[in-house]
Amino acid sequence: METQAAAQAAQATQMGLIAAIQQGGFAMIFIGICFAFSLTFIIERFYRLFLQLNINGSSFMFEVQKSVIANDLDSAIRTCNGAKTAALPRVIKAGLLRASKNEEQIQNAVDAASLEVIPQLEKNLPYLALIANVATLLGLLGTISGLIRSFASIAHEADPAQRQALLSAGISEAMYATAAGLVVAIFTMVAHSFLSAKASRIVSEIDEHSVKLLDLLSARKVQHSSEKA
Repeated sequence: METQAAAQAAQATQMGLIAAIQQGGFAMIFIGICFAFSLTFIIERFYRLFLQLNINGSSFMFEVQKSVIANDLDSAIRTCNGAKTAALPRVIKAGLLRASKNEEQIQNAVDAASLEVIPQLEKNLPYLALIANVATLLGLLGTISGLIRSFASIAHEADPAQRQALLSAGISEAMYATAAGLVVAIFTMVAHSFLSAKASRIVSEIDEHSVKLLDLLSARKVQHSSEKA
């Protein structure tokens, strides 16, 4: 019984959704396209930011620090290679490869790697903001279209029953288009804020641990100079 009731509820929801799309007018087609693009960008960004480019910065930097303090730069570079798809290890590795150079050269290498990585973190995020705005405007366009149909039906020379049906269809188009545009816009804006915050946290980690690496390599050089003296 419960399974049958759930199936009936799902079927009713599906039929209601189809009816809403049909009654929402031409704007629903473009709002649906916006939703498809939005979902594609969100899935792509989620995969990249949480599975590929992300890493536990504190744990990773702890392993690098142990290797550098032990004067085992090869081990530190291997640690970076172990998570080569993540953003932070690529930047840290660039600094480690210049560890024998002066501080300015190390900084330049880190900056160059950061300039290469950061755009990958922020890729496609501006499109989500654009889609949210476009979906809202498309919903508004559908609203205007529906209201025009409603007012046109009032002036239509037809019997009251037909006029009422035309008026009802115009109002339905306006309401469904508005609702669909707002739903897509809100969903996209929330996802954009969430993903942008994650990208900003990764960028902050890169800045923080890059400075720590420079201090660590500087301290290593001072220690070696003291030992030689």
